[in-house]
Amino acid sequence: MSIQHENKETARQPVPVQRSAEPAVEPGFIGTAPTVFGKSLAVLRIVTGFVFLWAFVDKLFGLGYATPSKGAWLNGGSPTKGFLSGVHAGPFESMFHAWAGTWWADTLFMLGLAAVGIALIAGVALRLSAVAGSLMMLMMWAAEWPLAQSMSTGEATHSTNPLIDYHIVYALVFIVLAAAAAGNTWGLGRRWADIVGDHKWLR
Repeated sequence: MSIQHENKETARQPVPVQRSAEPAVEPGFIGTAPTVFGKSLAVLRIVTGFVFLWAFVDKLFGLGYATPSKGAWLNGGSPTKGFLSGVHAGPFESMFHAWAGTWWADTLFMLGLAAVGIALIAGVALRLSAVAGSLMMLMMWAAEWPLAQSMSTGEATHSTNPLIDYHIVYALVFIVLAAAAAGNTWGLGRRWADIVGDHKWLR
């Protein structure tokens, strides 16, 4: 009798059900499915990328907006001479004057604009673009030197904030987009991650 009772108790015990493992979610603020936050960052990424890519195209061809046709890089104009030669504030004034219009400064500046713009719009290499873009923005911040209230010419700088200006804001945008893996939504971020593999610094 006791053996039959044990068999009945064993039969009543539920059989454990094995569940398939759920797919791992890529680390970051954005999961596998697009969210409102992910879409918002995607819009910010694309718009910011267009700002930089447009600046590159305008300076390359001289479309008549910020750069006249005669000042186009393809026509022999310099994309850095006007800005850097106009630096009249800060401790790096003479350095930027020496760099103004040099071939290597023009080339690096144009490559930076194009690379950052394309990377942001495509949603790839956001970490690299964050480093390159932030460095470029910090250099331009140092050129304008918002800490100064007056120029070396004696005129007022009309600086609205001694620390935070649009260059710092752009740099922070680059960093946030890279940290949040913003290229995964409406971009090629996931495909790029598969290509670079374990080289996470290239993502």
